[in-house]
Amino acid sequence: MAAAATITVEDLPGDVLACALRRLDGPSLAAASCATSGLRALADDPDTWRALCLSRWPSLAQPQPQCVLSGAVSPRRLFADAFPFPCVDAVAAAAAPLDGDDQRQGRLLRLPGELVSAVDVYHRGGAAVVSRVVETSTLSSWFLTSPFCVDAVECKNPVPAASVALASPAELELSWILLDPNTGRAVNVSSRRPVAVERHWYTGDTLVRYAVVLAGCKFEATVSCSEETGQITEVSLAVDDADGAAVSGEGCLRLLAAAMAGPRKGGKNQEEEAKRKYDEFVRRKRGRKESKARREVLVDLCCSAVSAVAVLSFLAAVVLR
Repeated sequence: MAAAATITVEDLPGDVLACALRRLDGPSLAAASCATSGLRALADDPDTWRALCLSRWPSLAQPQPQCVLSGAVSPRRLFADAFPFPCVDAVAAAAAPLDGDDQRQGRLLRLPGELVSAVDVYHRGGAAVVSRVVETSTLSSWFLTSPFCVDAVECKNPVPAASVALASPAELELSWILLDPNTGRAVNVSSRRPVAVERHWYTGDTLVRYAVVLAGCKFEATVSCSEETGQITEVSLAVDDADGAAVSGEGCLRLLAAAMAGPRKGGKNQEEEAKRKYDEFVRRKRGRKESKARREVLVDLCCSAVSAVAVLSFLAAVVLR
């Protein structure tokens, strides 16, 4: 009796396989492309990756990012850049100050001349409730020397309440992709899930924070939700260092250039790792602040003691004269 022929998934018609691959998410599609050469050829279809990027990040459907998708970078390259988190250690090494040997060896970062922010806010991981694109020129001296800050939604132009029906701001998820349209490289600087939810001390609005720590600096995106209407009133991104000081535009560009050029870190626990890094950053910042306060108190005591000794010495000299 003849042995039954072995049937594999590649025996299916190519159009059926292509249709099945289009239903996969990004990590699953990348894993499938590593199985066989036939699946790799089907998984390399740019239209499949373009549809995947647009479904995950609706903001990329707007004109400027669409030009990036169709020109400077392939959709698969964009997904590989923007989906996994940047490797913290690699960014720290690449963004470190250059010495003479590094400059002779050509270890120079090419700073982006323009940044495109593709911002998407989701509710419970479903459809995006906010999608914005912000273009930022980085060539001016004002940008390079001023604190880095990008506003995707401003208080004077909030998201209409009719388009946002929130049960809890803590259930919001955020993706903030920064793209360099000249090189086509990108990096996602949001933790996706909130790392902190707090209430503004004055307005009472809920502040939902998302953060990624790179090279000792914290990229923090904040989504503000009105206490009365529940609508999203502000979405902004800022960067500060371990002492709480705002990072300049030039310093931020160096961090971004290192993150874009460096490796990525995948895995299922990326959001939890980002939360852990954020909590560690906050603890260190609080410790540095308390240590600085103790030093200032000690300096004040020493100055007071020296002043008291000087006054007593002067009085003693006057009395004993």
